[in-house]
Amino acid sequence: MEKLKGALVVGFLRLFALLPWRAAQNLGAAIGWLMWKLPNGSRDVASINLRKCFPELDEAAHQRLLRQSLMAIGKTLTESACSWIWPAERTLQLIHQVEGLDVLQQALASGKGVVLISSHLGNWEVLLQYASSVSKPVVLYRPIKMQAVDQLLIRKRTQLGNTLAASTKEGLLSLIKTVRRGGVAGIAADPEPSVSSGLFVPFLGVPALTSKFVPSLVKGHKAVALFMHALRLDDGKGYRVVIEAAPESLYGDDIEAAVAALNQGIEKQVRKDPSQYMWNMKRFKKRPAGEAKWY
Repeated sequence: MEKLKGALVVGFLRLFALLPWRAAQNLGAAIGWLMWKLPNGSRDVASINLRKCFPELDEAAHQRLLRQSLMAIGKTLTESACSWIWPAERTLQLIHQVEGLDVLQQALASGKGVVLISSHLGNWEVLLQYASSVSKPVVLYRPIKMQAVDQLLIRKRTQLGNTLAASTKEGLLSLIKTVRRGGVAGIAADPEPSVSSGLFVPFLGVPALTSKFVPSLVKGHKAVALFMHALRLDDGKGYRVVIEAAPESLYGDDIEAAVAALNQGIEKQVRKDPSQYMWNMKRFKKRPAGEAKWY
């Protein structure tokens, strides 16, 4: 049964990738619109997250942002299918702007390891291809249960010569060794960790369990940390990559302040275009002691 499911998913991904770019985006937007109109878990989670993070919005503004967010999530699905199936060079042609390239170049020339910090904002699959084209990083990822899909993604995500490290003890150790040797690592820093591996610090004004891994990795300037995202352009023709240096507090001995700085770096970009964040992710599943669960 799992093989059949995997084959069906891969088949749909290949069908999406056959569409012209605009058609793939329009299909994704339509999927997202249906997610907004019809009762479903993704809409419920996204709505809860948005109400908690943007309590100042009235009902009309909330529904507008919810609709825009779900349509963007639908676009990310079909756009990512294209990125997974197409040759990397074709995906790279969709990147029309790069802000902060000099910051990345300086980091790569520093002789230290470099940690590229991203999140589920914009299109992380397009970002992976861009990062791989300029730095050949080791990218941390969570394996997918469906073997056919996992094998496809591993093959496509490494087509530019970069490598992947599974989010296991062995994978984390290999990533740490790469950074310590002066290599480059790519990490999505917003998935919720285990309680023992994280701290509750603010994210968009809400306590969010956040991993201590990145601050521990760069503590004392053992490596250079950069925030990096690929955001959809307003005209729908492609993306702009935004690269920013991490604040000094991310490197400090105060682990709580460092973890908070990690969230602040991501939050800065999310606030500029909240509709492009993956709000249907259960980012706030674990709550501080005494607080009721959200989902």
